[in-house]
Amino acid sequence: MTTKEKERKMFVGVIWNCAAELKFVLTAILFLFSLITILQFMPIRFSTNLGGSCVSVPSITASAISTSTIIDSVSVSVSAINASTTIPPSPLPPPSPSLDKDEVLENGVIKRAFNPFGSAAYNFILMSAYRGGFDTFAVMGLASKPLHVYGKPSYQCEWIPNTNDNMEKHINVSGTKILPDWGYGRVYTVLVINCTFPFPVGNNGGKLLIHATTNGGGDAKLNITDTFCALTESEKDFTKFISTFNKPPKYDFLYCGSSLYGNLSPQRVREWLAFHVRFFGVKSHFVIHDAGGVHEGLMAVLKPWIEKGYVTLQDIRDQERFNGYYHNQFLIVNDCLHRYRFQAKWMFFFDVDEYIFVPKKSTIKSVVDSLSDYTQFTIEQMPMSNKLCLEEDRGKSYRKWGFEKLVYKDVKRGIRRDRKYAVQPRNVIATGVHMSQNTVGKTTHNTEGRIKYFHYHGTIAEHREPCRQLVNATTITVDRTPYEVDTTMRDIAGTVKRFELKMIGSTLQRTRQ
Repeated sequence: MTTKEKERKMFVGVIWNCAAELKFVLTAILFLFSLITILQFMPIRFSTNLGGSCVSVPSITASAISTSTIIDSVSVSVSAINASTTIPPSPLPPPSPSLDKDEVLENGVIKRAFNPFGSAAYNFILMSAYRGGFDTFAVMGLASKPLHVYGKPSYQCEWIPNTNDNMEKHINVSGTKILPDWGYGRVYTVLVINCTFPFPVGNNGGKLLIHATTNGGGDAKLNITDTFCALTESEKDFTKFISTFNKPPKYDFLYCGSSLYGNLSPQRVREWLAFHVRFFGVKSHFVIHDAGGVHEGLMAVLKPWIEKGYVTLQDIRDQERFNGYYHNQFLIVNDCLHRYRFQAKWMFFFDVDEYIFVPKKSTIKSVVDSLSDYTQFTIEQMPMSNKLCLEEDRGKSYRKWGFEKLVYKDVKRGIRRDRKYAVQPRNVIATGVHMSQNTVGKTTHNTEGRIKYFHYHGTIAEHREPCRQLVNATTITVDRTPYEVDTTMRDIAGTVKRFELKMIGSTLQRTRQ
């Protein structure tokens, strides 16, 4: 055997004996090259931690990294970054306010420090502002309830005219604050600010500013004033207001609805609308406020009446951000009052499970004409059972409307029942849910026998057949509550159905519960 043959056999033997180590080396090389390939397509974020402080560094992509990247078995380090890439400096954090510290007084007492951060509630949340006359405005919003319960906030109204001539002056007056929700608020309470100036303002347009001052409410050490523009008015807007103010109201009757929320029954709302459009007549209008209750099925019921011009739908779902009483319904009815106060002779405030009724020989017009000397009148409640129906409706109750088959009236005596109300809006400064305490003029509660409302409590949010107990008696007592049959609403159901068919056709005939 020659020397060359011996060397070749020795080399093969070495290779064969080191096969396992060679496989490991080749696998490691393959893994490293695969890692390099993947890193070229992935963004790399760098961060440093120096002395416990965190400094964020803007992220840069792998395309900006030089190909001369050095990789060892422990870490991957970037050796060069494309010089054309500019890394913007990190924004500096706002300077921290100096904190009060505990201190020892001369007499040895330790004076402790208190340092507030943030804010528990907004000073004021503006919803709307409207002109109420040539010299007066109303501003609607929410304010911190603790601020008004435990503090004495004040409000200044400032009118800034668009022109600087001598015909109109820049003027400040104190605003009158009205809390119409009678303390029902939660984190926020409803606030109406009345701004009345000593002379007419706004002939050429201008701005209404509100200066809301806490007067130490919440923190007696501070007195913070927030200034905001509540209303901007052009000369054209002022001219339009004069025209509306001087013309007769567009509507005889306008309904201001409270916030609609929850999973409401389309069929019950359908019945309510058909009944009241017929009841109030062609010169009526209904303002519906959607606080989350107008779903697809309910929108299908409203749409025909919107297209006919009888209904206006407003989306107020954003008010849910602010925790007030009952979906902020006091705020909503006050906005409605001032938004439409010059467009309606009478405004009615009640709910969509309540039906206004006047005796057969009367009309709603004859009733309000007899009460025209009053700014406000309240309406007597007739509570109805939400589950008792007549035995004669067995097997066919599903074809009847809710107010047609729920005929048992609660006749319990000696208890106080809520009333609803109507106002002549030009004489009202602020309003509530069951009545207004801020009116100019008289109020009467003596309306028994002239007008009332049937209340089907608990039916508006149910999607099932309301008749759950069929009764063959004119009187019955259930759960210690006496009931008696009252077919007043049942007797006019056919007329209401024919009216709906005449007005909007059969489009709602298949409406579901």
